[in-house]
Amino acid sequence: MHSLLHCKYLPFRLIKINSAPNSISESFLRVRNQPYFRTDFVTIMSNSEEEFSNDFIFKLCVIGSGAAGKTSLIKRFTQGSFNKDYIKTLGAQFSRYETIVNRPNGEKVRARLFLWDIAGQDQFKFMRPTFYNGAKACIVVYDLTREETMHAINDWVDDFQNYCGELPMVVFANKSDLIDEEKYDDSAIKEIVKKRKFLGMYMTSAKTGKHVHDAFNAIIDILVEQALDKG
Repeated sequence: MHSLLHCKYLPFRLIKINSAPNSISESFLRVRNQPYFRTDFVTIMSNSEEEFSNDFIFKLCVIGSGAAGKTSLIKRFTQGSFNKDYIKTLGAQFSRYETIVNRPNGEKVRARLFLWDIAGQDQFKFMRPTFYNGAKACIVVYDLTREETMHAINDWVDDFQNYCGELPMVVFANKSDLIDEEKYDDSAIKEIVKKRKFLGMYMTSAKTGKHVHDAFNAIIDILVEQALDKG
């Protein structure tokens, strides 16, 4: 028996960005307005007899300043756990995750995700082009308690797009458990989201798990829709 996590996909909390590239924007709007349900799990039996209308593999880069919580977010999403002790990522590491997306038309699509957790320290900058290679989308993480990590987003986007071009991107504003969300001034990050053509942002907490699955599932659905559009 395999342990499966059944969950209803929650509505988007992304900010609509009209300036996003057309192909990305169209996929975003289509996904945003449809009810998605899914079965999430970390591993699938290789001899599974279940049939899927499509089976996709996506590489997703998770980038941002050091100690912003990238590794913790991935661990929370893929393993449902949190390690309070900070362990610096050396270079990069990746995790594998699989999900079945049940589309409104009844199709079942399997998405196999390779999450590349890329170190935020400058000493590993020369290695990043290799790690970016083959990416289909990007998540930029910043620390809500350190304003400088938000301002660093522009540098991260420049670096990523220099090698990958314009791909779907979202922002995770992490460590929401350490701030008062109602009092947080989000005007600066909204301006960055608009200027850099992010599809939107989520306020997440790797520690509590708040919005973590919503945020990762949002970008997965965008990737699935784009892949289906390309045939």
